[in-house]
Amino acid sequence: MRVLISGASIAGPALAYWLTRYGFAVTVVERAPALRKTGGHAIDLFKPAMDIVEQMGVLEQVVAKKTGIEHMTVHRVGYDRPVHLEVGRLMAAVSDRHVEIMRDDLSEIFYDLTRDDVEYVFGDSIASISDDGAVTFDSGREARFDLVIGADGLHSNVRRLVFGPESEFSTWIGAYLAVVSVPNFLGLDGRMEGIAGVGRMAGMGAPHMADARAVFLFRTPEPLDYHHRDVAAQKRLLREHFDGMGWEVPRIMEELDDTPAFYFDSITQLRLDSWSRGRVTLVGDAGYCPGPAVGGSTSLAVVGAYILAGELAAHGGDHTRAFPAYEAEIGDYVRRSRTFAVNAAKRIVPGSRFDLWAVGAAVGLVAHLPAALTRAATKITSKGVRLHDSIRLKDYSAHEVMRAPLGRAASPLPPGTTPSPRGR
Repeated sequence: MRVLISGASIAGPALAYWLTRYGFAVTVVERAPALRKTGGHAIDLFKPAMDIVEQMGVLEQVVAKKTGIEHMTVHRVGYDRPVHLEVGRLMAAVSDRHVEIMRDDLSEIFYDLTRDDVEYVFGDSIASISDDGAVTFDSGREARFDLVIGADGLHSNVRRLVFGPESEFSTWIGAYLAVVSVPNFLGLDGRMEGIAGVGRMAGMGAPHMADARAVFLFRTPEPLDYHHRDVAAQKRLLREHFDGMGWEVPRIMEELDDTPAFYFDSITQLRLDSWSRGRVTLVGDAGYCPGPAVGGSTSLAVVGAYILAGELAAHGGDHTRAFPAYEAEIGDYVRRSRTFAVNAAKRIVPGSRFDLWAVGAAVGLVAHLPAALTRAATKITSKGVRLHDSIRLKDYSAHEVMRAPLGRAASPLPPGTTPSPRGR
């Protein structure tokens, strides 16, 4: 059975891994001319995603690439004394198993794991998809696939082609995020430093690379008018909204025109009643982005890829049964992530002087409470910060046709073993 995946960032290669392990023939098409290796921004993997990473056999590589940022200092506008936080204590309260890693590092790990077993096509994109699985590419090439899966992010091309314009499904939840690669002029090592004011905050951290990453979050009363590919307009908007902010913000802004890596997007949530139509389905941010930076979207994408591949294997490749089963299996996780993201978007950037004071109070509480007591308090309800750890993964291993992780001399199951009727 031939499957086409659009997108070679996180969800695409993760899905390709599991589908190949279950015996599907997979092609991944990526608009970019090569795998992005500019560092990207930091993302979080929580317990269920970490469990999946371990099953994929790349836990050691993922942990080795963690950002290593363990301490945070936050200056507050109008306050003389900064607040300090051990990041490990905070994340231990959120999840029993967690790694922060640069997005492009994780993408490269997944790509390296699958590159010998999956066909990757870079520098091309899907132009049209027919009901019978016939696909035309921007390059003019044509091919037919049994299934087409959009793993191409918040601004998904596949979703646009099959479901309609993004505006029909996206909900802006009040804020914007920007990430800029800058020289590590503060000499940061294993720590992050930043400033918070009413309606905006900025920080800078140094992961395991030569440069540092500056992160900006800000609120606006209404959505901003710009195109998601117009980088010049995005940089102009960032300058406008952080004009007059102190600390090291002016110096960071001086690096904007020369930065090798720049990311800017709204904190937007996708709300589709269903992310499957005919032979096409969506995974990760393409289908159910809860909101960048606030909803654990990378962990959700890794879990979604695992479940989608598992349900296709469990149903012998019959998408008419597998797609509804996939949506049913991950639906609660998606809905709870949406709710969490909306609440987090309201709190992550101080909206008032009281909120700014509360930042210091909350950090101080986490810093001084015993770690065990903090974890116990957050475990009282799975609807809050520990929603990721409450997810229980199904075991699809009975449907594997490879006895070892890909990239490690994986071989077919022993003679006499009958896999599901998928074929390659």
